[in-house]
Amino acid sequence: MNPNISAAERLARIRLNAFLFFRADWLERLIEIFGSAEEILRQDAETLAREANLNPSTAAHLLRDAFAIDPQEEWDKTAALGGHIYVPEDEEYPQSLRNIKEAPLALYVLGKLPAEEKPCVAMVGTRKITPYGRRAANKLASDLTQAGVTVVSGLARGVDSECHAAAVRLKKPTVAVIGTGGGRCYPPENRSLDRAILEHGGAIVSELSFNKPPNAFHFPRRNRIIAALSQPVVVVEGEIKSGALITAKLALEMGKDVLAVPGPIDSPQSAGTNHLIREGAGVVTSAADILDYIPQQLRFGLDPRFFETPSLTPDKPQDDLTPRQRQAMDAVGDGSASLDQVAETIGADVPEAAGILFELEVKGFLACENGLYSKSKF
Repeated sequence: MNPNISAAERLARIRLNAFLFFRADWLERLIEIFGSAEEILRQDAETLAREANLNPSTAAHLLRDAFAIDPQEEWDKTAALGGHIYVPEDEEYPQSLRNIKEAPLALYVLGKLPAEEKPCVAMVGTRKITPYGRRAANKLASDLTQAGVTVVSGLARGVDSECHAAAVRLKKPTVAVIGTGGGRCYPPENRSLDRAILEHGGAIVSELSFNKPPNAFHFPRRNRIIAALSQPVVVVEGEIKSGALITAKLALEMGKDVLAVPGPIDSPQSAGTNHLIREGAGVVTSAADILDYIPQQLRFGLDPRFFETPSLTPDKPQDDLTPRQRQAMDAVGDGSASLDQVAETIGADVPEAAGILFELEVKGFLACENGLYSKSKF
């Protein structure tokens, strides 16, 4: 943390950050006008409005929101979960985020952010994920994670959750930028995923006050953080008016590369990705397509195998499968089979069979939908 930022100024910035109806760069402008966040909070609404040329009701709203939270309590609750609250002057504050126009005045981080030299790729998409999108998200996120990339997403239902879960299954870090405060989990069914992200060295990131509940406008707002932390940004599935396309637009405005997974022409969930490709987005058919867009200076330490071999292919040679994996493939056959059915067929207990099936999912040989395994068509 930057020792030149006093504790009082840091707490004042946490207060100001609670006012969500100003863009972050406007709050920075107020700090420039008054010299510090502390000084802003010493003003009454009338003085604040006059000196900063604000609407009086806006000035009153800002002060009301700022004093509605206890910044020391925010700090203590975040610290109790092993987290920190960073301001842009802190060394730990991501440089890629600091560089954008609307850098958050305070950034809540649970867990550990990737080092600056670590490549990060955003993977985003619809909450209404299709089986095709599920296979694509899982395969691409798994391959990127195994290659040494940190996957960044938004912990929402659908594509986001699939991408985070792929990294967690490999016991590798992933970064979730959420649309609530760090003290909440949304959607609630992702509580175990939320915890697993932290257990495996990842991070939960938010600009919102610790106990802030979900709100519709929080999610488009957080998308700029996802885009800023990543290069490139990949849209896996998304409708034409999907929030994922907002992330893509923000990424382009930041000078980032945007890639998209092509999809069926009759699928609403692929209408947005197909549109992005038509508008010039890079086409993704494998992790190698994504890795090609990672800046050269960030490629050190990445697994070269994933640059060379397309990871999404319709016909996959089974030469490198273990005997048990081949048995599991035979058990599934050309139809579908449950975990229990596979375990019984190959003479394995359920945990062993689950491990074999997961390995086959990661390799792209099998897909799982509603508890049934079948050969992957992706």
